[in-house]
Amino acid sequence: MKVIDFKDASCRHCYKCVRNCQVKAISVQNQQARIIEEECVYCGHCLEVCPQNAKTFASDLDRIRGFIRRGEKTVISIAPSFLGVLPFQKPGQVAGALKKLGFAQVRETAEGAAYVTAEYAKWIQRGEMRNMITTCCPSVNNLIEKYYPQLTSYMLPVVSPMIAHGRLIRQIYGDDTKVVFLGPCIAKKEEAEGDERVAKSVDAVLTFEELEKWMEEENLHFEECLDLPMDNPDPMVNRLYPVGSGILQSVEAQVRSSDYQWMAVSGMNSCVELFQAMERGELDHCFVEVNICEGGCVKGPVSGMSDKTWVVPTVQIERKVSHRTPFVFQDWEVPVEKEFYSRKVSDTEPTEEEIRHILRKTGKYTKKDELNCGACGYPTCRDKAVAVYYGKAELDMCLPYAVMKAESMANVIIDETPNYIFLTDKQMRIKECSKKCEEILEISKEEILKCFLYEFIDVKDVEEVLKTRKNIVNKKVKIESLGLWALEIIIYIESSSSLLVMFQDISQEELAKAKNLKLKLETVEMAQDVIDKQMRVAQQIAGLLGETTAETKVTLSKLRDSILDDGEEEDADDIRDRYRVEKSE
Repeated sequence: MKVIDFKDASCRHCYKCVRNCQVKAISVQNQQARIIEEECVYCGHCLEVCPQNAKTFASDLDRIRGFIRRGEKTVISIAPSFLGVLPFQKPGQVAGALKKLGFAQVRETAEGAAYVTAEYAKWIQRGEMRNMITTCCPSVNNLIEKYYPQLTSYMLPVVSPMIAHGRLIRQIYGDDTKVVFLGPCIAKKEEAEGDERVAKSVDAVLTFEELEKWMEEENLHFEECLDLPMDNPDPMVNRLYPVGSGILQSVEAQVRSSDYQWMAVSGMNSCVELFQAMERGELDHCFVEVNICEGGCVKGPVSGMSDKTWVVPTVQIERKVSHRTPFVFQDWEVPVEKEFYSRKVSDTEPTEEEIRHILRKTGKYTKKDELNCGACGYPTCRDKAVAVYYGKAELDMCLPYAVMKAESMANVIIDETPNYIFLTDKQMRIKECSKKCEEILEISKEEILKCFLYEFIDVKDVEEVLKTRKNIVNKKVKIESLGLWALEIIIYIESSSSLLVMFQDISQEELAKAKNLKLKLETVEMAQDVIDKQMRVAQQIAGLLGETTAETKVTLSKLRDSILDDGEEEDADDIRDRYRVEKSE
């Protein structure tokens, strides 16, 4: 069951989730963070610290609405942290709001906590366990079973208050009842639906954040709701379960004296320190209340309190719980036993050479190269290399390596580009230049970086860009001082108030264009000379042809007339006319 994960579009590869995950149950592949379910303890801290609000988690809201819409008897168990988290004026308004949303009954999970307290008291009185660890927090249970399995013998074999209360509700209202838990915890979703040991105790989990969303959609506000009583008897001191030392106070109300040293620990880091000390055998005969969330459940990841301190809701709950006496049990027998066991996450350990091989890929050849800066989210470069081996991390997550890689690429570009590139400040002092600049200026880079751009070229265009902030792109210019034609690019860099000035040498192209133009002009001139000569010859031929034709016409006319006049009395014109008629006939 995919309880929590990250949105693809929102993940920005900042690795903040990795840095804040104590057990490193997050993989980063293709620059996208993913929850590793089998390693996750469902504390939800990664989602709290995500700066992009990229969290997603499985929601039962539509399913719960379906229960109510279909008319199924639906009872809600509300975690006691509501007393310090929800914005009501009177506690009974919460019951009023929930019943207005359609819940048949509203009961407090603290009622189930009373059964857990009673079972804890029995174990304390027996005194059989070397140390005792409370098992109300499912994230703590996951942490121990997966990462400190040798401590499972210290875990009190008791279900959480949510599970105990779910079983109690079914006894009271029947097995056909739909049980919904309302609280501030993501891990409760995994416990209710993913833990086969407590299956069918709770049908759905609603978070305080989801309730807020639901009420907004219904335009429902606590202050406008009826002040109704809860449908359960007063849980008394057990309402203190969500605050630090609240479990201890509840147990203390039933166990007046004990040989165990009582202590309360909250927060992931503190829990890890505690379990490590227990592994080393440094604690003996201790009863320890443990909560994964700092300050207890009031700071749960979906409580709506992620940006607030746990102190205020703790004080509010302490003030509202006036009865510090044990719960008075009714005639219900609720099974609360639960077996805990090792679910250790086991992987094949990489060899030393495999680790060294990965380290070398990120430029870490010696211990000195291992900066252990933690930017990748892992405490040491070696831990990061192991994560890479397991496919949980990428090489590019190493910030110094990424910077080195980027700088190396930039240096290659600067050194190999055929263009003349200058990077200057607003005063045109040269801050960086390409290798080609050394060639054309015939001085070293060290000397160039001591100079101003205007010492080498006409900077009229540069001044214009500085003044207008409008870039110049691919303007053809002739740089007299350098003896070249170039395409000029001048970019104003707003973030650093600097200028990128680049010249692409097009002198050869311009020379080729000039040669080509000269050739064209010479060809045109030659063609014109030929045309002129041809015209003169044509005119001469035409003149000669004109004179010859005239002479021929005169001669032939004389010959014709002489033939027609020889020995004939008829007129020449008459003869011609008669000839034409005869010919036509």
